[in-house]
Amino acid sequence: MSRWYSWNMGGSGFKWFDPRYTRYSGIRGLGNYGLSCCVNALLQSFSATWELTNILDKWEPDRMDHTDSYNVPRQLKRVLRALQSDQSQPAPHADFLRCLDKNHIRLVYIQHDADEVFLAILNLMDQQMDVKEVALDIQRLYKISVENHLQCLECGHVQSEASYLLSLPLHIHEGHNTLESCMISFFELQELRGSNICYCAQCAKKTPSKQGLRLLSMPSVLCVHLKRFRHSRGNITKLNCRVAFPETLDCLQILTEETFSRNYVKTEGRYMLYAVIVHSGTVMFGHYTAYVRHKGDQSWHYADDSHVKQASWEEVQRSYGGHSDTTAYMLLYRRSNSEEEGEQPKCSG
Repeated sequence: MSRWYSWNMGGSGFKWFDPRYTRYSGIRGLGNYGLSCCVNALLQSFSATWELTNILDKWEPDRMDHTDSYNVPRQLKRVLRALQSDQSQPAPHADFLRCLDKNHIRLVYIQHDADEVFLAILNLMDQQMDVKEVALDIQRLYKISVENHLQCLECGHVQSEASYLLSLPLHIHEGHNTLESCMISFFELQELRGSNICYCAQCAKKTPSKQGLRLLSMPSVLCVHLKRFRHSRGNITKLNCRVAFPETLDCLQILTEETFSRNYVKTEGRYMLYAVIVHSGTVMFGHYTAYVRHKGDQSWHYADDSHVKQASWEEVQRSYGGHSDTTAYMLLYRRSNSEEEGEQPKCSG
C-alpha cells in the first residue's frame, strides 16, 4: 500500500498516513503544509458550518482577475466546496494557504493562535467580499451584539454604547471550570473603584461605577474562545485545567436577567455543539485538531490534518482538560431552532 506524509506541528517530525483514512463518512482530510494545522482545524469547522457554506454556494463572485489569488472569500469558497466533494484524497487547499500568506497571515513554520486566525479570516472576508449584503449575512452568522454598560454608583447614571463580538472570549481559572460558570463570570458587572474610577457626566467628576457587557442579540452560530494562554511576567503559559462543556447549551437558562439589555432581541437561546477546535502541547510546541459533527447523521468525527476517523461524544469530552495537554480551545454552537439540525443530542453530565 502506497503512503504519503505531512508535517506534524507537534514536533514529532513527519507523520505517515494511509490514504484509506483520509476521508470517513463524508469528512475529508487536509494535508499539513509547514505547520498549517491551525488553519486545517478551522477549515474543518467552517466546512461543518453549513449556514456559511450555503451562503458561499449561492454567492457568484465576479469573473476571475489578477486579484483572485489575494481574495480570501473566493479561495475559501473553493476549498469548502472541495472539502465537501466525494473524494478520498486530502482536499487541495494550498491556494487558500498562499492567499492567507499574501494577506499577511504567515503560516509556513509559524505557530498561530486559532482564535486570532479565525477572526482574521472573518475580517478579511468582510473587507474583500464584492457583494456587501453577502458579507453582512456572513457577519450576522457569528455576530454577538453587546452593550458596553457603565453605571455610576453615586447617582445611578448609565452610559452605554453598542458594539459586537465575533467570538466570546472566556477567561478560565485554575482547577475545574464549566462553560456555564465561565459565561456567567464573563457577563458579571465589575465594580471600578480607587484608581479605576471613571468620569460621570451627571456628577461632573470621577466616581465609582459598575462596568460590563450586556447582550443585545445572540448569533445563529456561537463561537466560544476558551482563553487558555495566559501572560504572566513577560511569559505565556498554557492552562490545561478542566473546562466541562455540554452538547446542548441553553443561554437563557444559564445567564441572569441582568445580563440582557432592555433592548435585547429575543431569540431561541438553545444551542447545539457541532465543532471543537483542540490544542495539544505547549505554547511554543503545539498542534491543532478538530472534532466536527456530520451534517447528515450528526455523528462526531475527529480530523487530525489528513487523518479523519469517526469519534464518540465520550472522546470529545476528553478534551475538557485537567489530565493532559490536549484541550478544547474553541467551541462552535449552532442555534437549536434550525430546521436542518437533525435530532437533538443529549446534554453532558
